[in-house]
Amino acid sequence: MITEDIIRLLNIFAPYKLDENDYSGLQIGSLKKRIKKVLLALDITQDVLNEAIENSTDIIITHHPLFYESINNINNDTVKGKLISSIVKNNISVYTAHSNLDISPGGINDKLTKLLDIKNSEIIKEMLVKKLYKIVVFVPYKHAEELREVISKKGAGWIGNYSHCSFNVEGIGTFMPRENTNPYIGKKDKLEKVWEVRIETIVTEDILEDVLSIMIKKHPYEEVAYDIYPLINKTKVYGIGRIGNIQPTKLKDFAQKVKKNLDCGNVKVYGKIDKTIERVAVCGGSGSDLINIVNDKGADAYITGDIRPEDAKKALDLGLNLIDANYYNTEKIILPVIKQFLESETSNLEISVSEFDNIAPFSII
Repeated sequence: MITEDIIRLLNIFAPYKLDENDYSGLQIGSLKKRIKKVLLALDITQDVLNEAIENSTDIIITHHPLFYESINNINNDTVKGKLISSIVKNNISVYTAHSNLDISPGGINDKLTKLLDIKNSEIIKEMLVKKLYKIVVFVPYKHAEELREVISKKGAGWIGNYSHCSFNVEGIGTFMPRENTNPYIGKKDKLEKVWEVRIETIVTEDILEDVLSIMIKKHPYEEVAYDIYPLINKTKVYGIGRIGNIQPTKLKDFAQKVKKNLDCGNVKVYGKIDKTIERVAVCGGSGSDLINIVNDKGADAYITGDIRPEDAKKALDLGLNLIDANYYNTEKIILPVIKQFLESETSNLEISVSEFDNIAPFSII
């Protein structure tokens, strides 16, 4: 497996082009590099890099970019310059999934809702809406499973957090090869009847051409019969934060649940701790800028990280309770998710989560 294979998989989970102004994607390395060992981390620190070097890691996949802006030079007298030089010297690639991991279905915010048992969740703020298309292709029965798998690996068939979604109907396909044809099945000028499968699946507009290309390439027929339908039903929506419902519980009890399930050393609670809450919002990282939207959507409580004092005061004035679980604790939960996803899609990679991402980069005294 090479770097671009891993990127292809990660783009299915969290497409890096969701935010053109973001610094997601391959930051250091070659697309053609052979990859055997992968290390996952929120950030590249010297400790994380030392761990990668010690374990002969081929690529570090991070949530936060090493570069947040263009660089004009690499100065080894600076902390970042020294870090970059060491990464290059040890032939380690760096790939970042930043805001795309925040807003994608199945990403950080959806994981928070699962950990906190928030039901019927919806996006707090929409960031991007993608058009959906239905692809229908007809393939000989014995090739159907292989073709389904090929287009699924390219990203076709995702509905919410479910992959490989398709509908399949068996039937008889007919065709007659004519002059200048080289049929896979049948003879020229003779009507052929073949037991085929009609495969229906959906794709987003950004991967439509890639899916069609691999589908046609892997299809056994010389001329592939397929249809493309633009869909007017709800398109694929990407957005920041989630809001949903929990079983009615007191704020102080839910804060304990946040502390336990997110493995926090402690949490800050703003509001009336004995108040019963039912509608809850979450946003990984620092989501203070969503307070007004969260309040407008009827949240009783909002869980995020690194809440500024002025934002806490504003929320309290609005009657919105807050739980500050820390920026780090609300994001570290995504690393095992990425690990599980990559392991489910590959069989020859050694994937690990940095041991330094199991420990908060601060101490509580």
